[in-house]
Amino acid sequence: MTFSWPWMLLTLLLLPLLVLRYRALAGRRARRRADLAALGLVAPDGAGGRRRHVAPVLGLVALGVLAVALARPQATVVEARREGTVVLAFDVSASMAATDVKPDRLSAAKAAAAAFVRRQPSTIRLAVVAFGASGLITQTPTTDRAPVLAAIDRLTPQGGTAVGTGIQSSLAAIVGRAVKLPADGGGSVEEQGQDLGFHGSAAVVLLSDGENTSEPDPLPVAELAASAGVRVFPVGLGSPGGAVLQIDGYQVATHLDEALLRQIATTTDGQYFAAPDEQTLARVYSSLNPTWTFEPKRTEVTALFAAAAGLLLLVGAALSFSWFGRVI
Repeated sequence: MTFSWPWMLLTLLLLPLLVLRYRALAGRRARRRADLAALGLVAPDGAGGRRRHVAPVLGLVALGVLAVALARPQATVVEARREGTVVLAFDVSASMAATDVKPDRLSAAKAAAAAFVRRQPSTIRLAVVAFGASGLITQTPTTDRAPVLAAIDRLTPQGGTAVGTGIQSSLAAIVGRAVKLPADGGGSVEEQGQDLGFHGSAAVVLLSDGENTSEPDPLPVAELAASAGVRVFPVGLGSPGGAVLQIDGYQVATHLDEALLRQIATTTDGQYFAAPDEQTLARVYSSLNPTWTFEPKRTEVTALFAAAAGLLLLVGAALSFSWFGRVI
């Protein structure tokens, strides 16, 4: 334990003086009582016996504790906190402008994700990934909500769809470095791919219509995520019936590929959700497995010492009143 004002501990030197003063007063009172007892005015044994010293002793101890409190003591307190990382991976391909989800797929996803961000505990780190024909980490993991919300607000639909690249970029955001995909050839994903470590407290929320149009194949990338303990929670945007878009003068049909999104969820031990809303994303958070971390922190405990001193004074006063009908 350390003290911000250690010089205040000098007030403890007053306690021996108070003890001597109390003993002098107690001796004077005892002699006076003996004189009165000799005259037959009071009982010779005295009222209360040793109990009469309990309240003064508690008062002296309380003053000592209060003197320590005046020195502003500080102690190292271990704080437990739950930590985790959630990557919001947005499909920003041209098909996300379809209006089969109102007002359109991407706008609905952005609104639900923004509500999700605002409700997260301060210890959960959030990141944003945008993927179309390629993937980009637009916000690295942070506990600051303002840049996350700004990154979500900037998203606009354009280009093709590479779901595998979206998962790859999300893994890079989680591990903090570039992620290599498994090479072609035999063997398991663990044997072929990069050692990413284990990140069981991390998850990817994949907001997409699942209509993959570019390499790499999403499923091997999902296997790589699973090998790192990262679960992917795909959120399907759109309807199986789909919609027709006007792109560069052409009519392009687009539909929700639920089969692919369900496969990704199954591969990573995640869960597929069929609609982007606040309740859906809240279920994603409830499925996380945050890790407990213990962080030592210097904390001033003056209030605890002051409270202890006050409690001792109250106990002493209560006992004195109960035994003798007076506080002192």
